[in-house]
Amino acid sequence: MAGSSSSRSSLLLAAAAAAATLCCALLSLPCASASAAGGSAHLTAGFSRVALSESQFVVQKPYDVPLHERYEQSGGVRRMWGHPGGARTEIKVNRIYTSGVWQFEGDVYVPSGTSGASVMQIFGAATQATTLMLHVYDGRLTYYHELTRVVADRVYDRWVRLNVVHDVAAGNVTVFVDGERRLSARGHGGKAHYFKFGVYKQSHHHPSLRMESRWRNVAVYTKPAVN
Repeated sequence: MAGSSSSRSSLLLAAAAAAATLCCALLSLPCASASAAGGSAHLTAGFSRVALSESQFVVQKPYDVPLHERYEQSGGVRRMWGHPGGARTEIKVNRIYTSGVWQFEGDVYVPSGTSGASVMQIFGAATQATTLMLHVYDGRLTYYHELTRVVADRVYDRWVRLNVVHDVAAGNVTVFVDGERRLSARGHGGKAHYFKFGVYKQSHHHPSLRMESRWRNVAVYTKPAVN
């Protein structure tokens, strides 16, 4: 009898999970799953989490567009989108840093059809505006607009865990996707930096008319540089 009860419970749990997945698919909602966003606890070991208030998540958008037409926050998810003529809705994490090792962490979801958009940046550099930009082109996450430097493939319609580590003194940036190291690049100098995420239309490779990204579990970590 105990074995029969256990089997029935397993079948019920499996049926419930299948129903939830089907529901999300029918409603075009991003569903969480065991494989949706990889673990990254090992990447933040040795770092201290930076305390951030909601006021430090500063939405940047076209000045003449109401906030509700570009941004919404619900259930722990920040959703940002853009349209022709104003395809820029980003959040500036208003915590400027000048030294040490800093790490950005967050889960990103990019709906299919979004292309030619920057979804994450490290702002601040000596010879250009940014130290890092991660773009999306046709379902691929790339280093700036370099299609030969693919950081992750098939990023549409699923949650992806993104960790970006910036060692200011060493002048390098490392990008991890779902807990795996996918990119190492040199920084571009500069004296002050901060993180940004959202969507920002780019001019390369035929950007889509509409673009969107969704974010959850965004956090910032830091530790002193190793001499």
